[in-house]
Amino acid sequence: MISYSGGAPFTSLIDSAVSAQSSHLGRAAHAHILKTLGSPLPLILSNYIVNMYSKLDQPNSAQHVLSLTPNRSVVTWTSLIAGSVNNGHFSCGLTHFRAMLRESIQPNDFTFPCALKASGSLRCPVAGKQVHALAFKVGQVRDVFVGCSVYDMYCKTGCRHDACKMFEEMPEKNIATWNAYISNSVLDGRPHDALCAFIEFLDAIGEPNSITFCSFLNACSDLSNLQLGEQLHGHVIKSGDAGDVSVANGLIDFYGKCESFQCSEMVFNGIGVGNDVSWCSMIAAYQQNGEEEKACMLFLRARKGGIHPSGFMLSSVLGACAGLAIVELGRAVHAVAEKACVMGNVFIGSALVDMYGKCGSLEDATRAFYNMPDWNLVSWNAMLSGFAHLGHADMAIGLFNKMTSSGNHGIEPNYVTLICVLTACSRGGSVKAGMEIFESMGSRFGIEPVAEHYACVVDMLGRAGMVEQAYEFIKKMPMKPTVSVWGALLGASRVYGKPELGGIAAHKLFELDPQDSGNHVLFSNMLAAAGRWKEANAVRVEMKDCGIKKTTGYSWITFKSEIHVFQAKDSSHARDNEIQAMLAKLRRDVVAAGYIPKTDLSLYDLEEEERESEVWCHSEKIALAFGLITLPHGVPIRITKNLRICLDCHDTIKCISGIIGREIIVRDNNRFHRFKDSQCSCRDYW
Repeated sequence: MISYSGGAPFTSLIDSAVSAQSSHLGRAAHAHILKTLGSPLPLILSNYIVNMYSKLDQPNSAQHVLSLTPNRSVVTWTSLIAGSVNNGHFSCGLTHFRAMLRESIQPNDFTFPCALKASGSLRCPVAGKQVHALAFKVGQVRDVFVGCSVYDMYCKTGCRHDACKMFEEMPEKNIATWNAYISNSVLDGRPHDALCAFIEFLDAIGEPNSITFCSFLNACSDLSNLQLGEQLHGHVIKSGDAGDVSVANGLIDFYGKCESFQCSEMVFNGIGVGNDVSWCSMIAAYQQNGEEEKACMLFLRARKGGIHPSGFMLSSVLGACAGLAIVELGRAVHAVAEKACVMGNVFIGSALVDMYGKCGSLEDATRAFYNMPDWNLVSWNAMLSGFAHLGHADMAIGLFNKMTSSGNHGIEPNYVTLICVLTACSRGGSVKAGMEIFESMGSRFGIEPVAEHYACVVDMLGRAGMVEQAYEFIKKMPMKPTVSVWGALLGASRVYGKPELGGIAAHKLFELDPQDSGNHVLFSNMLAAAGRWKEANAVRVEMKDCGIKKTTGYSWITFKSEIHVFQAKDSSHARDNEIQAMLAKLRRDVVAAGYIPKTDLSLYDLEEEERESEVWCHSEKIALAFGLITLPHGVPIRITKNLRICLDCHDTIKCISGIIGREIIVRDNNRFHRFKDSQCSCRDYW
């Protein structure tokens, strides 16, 4: 065997393999060392090789090399334990820790933090306390890094009292200790404690790092405290840390969560060289603030720039696609997720189910749901929400029963789950089943109904024509009725021609939300439909006197990845001549089919002929005409509107769907309408 006189050339080979994250190069280096030096290898090289395989997530190879090392040391074992823990093999890390102890090798100040991290990640306080006891016994607990790891373990395992005691008893606290305290306070839902700790930290240490800044910003965003976060931003600029990408990413996230996405843009644009997290944070900020189109455009820019799509980025852009109801881009993002091999991520799967459901593509939503390897509560709620949007009560109830059955480990529903199921029962006309679920919420699931659940019941009774019973139900509510409750009664009163009850609901809504123009317009239209023009005009005059402006109605449709937006009487589109010609043709076709326009709901007291022209200028009809001249036959026409679709547009589109033999999907601000063969999925109630 060739004598060993120095390991520098060999260790540099090993370091190269680790730097390149190449297990192939690592095995080649290992083979070269064995061929040169033979076996057994010197301890220092064995330690290097164990460390290499551990960092390359090759646990079997690392363990095999360790077993062939005759004089294993604490460094050898720590390399194996650290590699297991850092690669998420927490149980294996603790198993190796126990094996090391059986060999009577004492852990050092690097071994203990790894074992404590494994215990915390497994949420296993029993193992964590045993490791803590051992660290105390051998005198390592006074080490600042070991003490910090003990504190962090107790926080992650929910032992708050033990964590506080450990923090108070630590003889020395460095910046890592304070960062652990501040970040865990935020994670534990105690942002005020985090802010106080930050001030205390400034007095004790005085020099925050990027982790400290980001933890403080997370506390500010949890409290929606924009002013305090802005002060920290000023401190960051003053201290010269504004160029730190991690801090900039934290600022983008903070401003986005505090509904100040313009500041997020400013920080994002000021980053010299951003990273994947920078793009992801900015996309999320847009999506959280209702700027879905900007989120989608930035995602496309990121793709062109070669930014790797992370799971969180894809979840955010799928949320944006859902908000805009752009199923085409949603499908493209789905393909990117498949290519990036992140489809096993439960959050991606849930976002896909939600996106397809909100785009009205229930078949795709169901397929995405059942293709998921596992489901969490968010996944179930997303699928139930998809059924609720389209009023499939039986399917929603069946899925709900499957979710809560013991065969699925009895996943406990939350209040959102019950809202989805009750909404599905409401829109599907399943009053009896819905009432049974509502009445059993407390006894069966331990969930006390809140205002949203009562609103679902009012809507359910109202849809079934039981408007008086809905009003009696409201009067018996144990809490003060909210806007959603009175809004449901107003909608039912409009559909079933109950202007007196509608008036009660409307005036309650005017008190609770006086600036909402939608309630005034709905009440005015209801009075107009009843021929009570004087009262309808009085409501409009009151709106004007109070400075309440009617929200402008928009409808949009996607064609070749471009969003085309229309409003009433819109003639600005480049293809307006073709659109008007199509509208004229549709008008002739529906008249020939015997359709009579709902001119009684025209917004003004006009002559009959004028009213007919008025209702044909609505934005959803213009968007439909554009869809018919651009989209090939057989492709569903998907229209989104920011307000509730009017009765005439609803019935006209329903008639047109049968005449032209096309599926037309309209998503308004209340629900989906899936028109096919002269029928609508809402069953003419919305």
